[in-house]
Amino acid sequence: MENTQSETLRDAAIRLTMMPRDTNAHGTVFGGIILSYIDVAGGVEAVRHTGHDRFVTRAMKEVIFHEPVFIGDLVSFYAETTNVGNTSITIHVVVEAERFGSPHGQKVKVTEAEVIYVAINQYREKVKISK
Repeated sequence: MENTQSETLRDAAIRLTMMPRDTNAHGTVFGGIILSYIDVAGGVEAVRHTGHDRFVTRAMKEVIFHEPVFIGDLVSFYAETTNVGNTSITIHVVVEAERFGSPHGQKVKVTEAEVIYVAINQYREKVKISK
């Protein structure tokens, strides 16, 4: 894909193709599947950003699905750190689907969410994030 001035190259936290096992009887992907991948993508960013290797999900802010995801869509989860506190980190995750079989690789924004994670140690105790 050619990079234009209006489109910046982004590194997806995760990217995958939706398969029939992820869908309901209408051929659209269950929202819960997308939510679970949002959680994974946010966790990837939390580790990348801090170097800390253990986080638990504290909260996922309002999630509104703008477009459905279909079998065969290539779904990208882009994650960006928006805040780092003493023991928590806030990650903004944007989800885009590249429509399978569409001309010119049509991409649509599916949803986005803000996810808050808390750093823990091997004993599941809350710990400070090294800065």
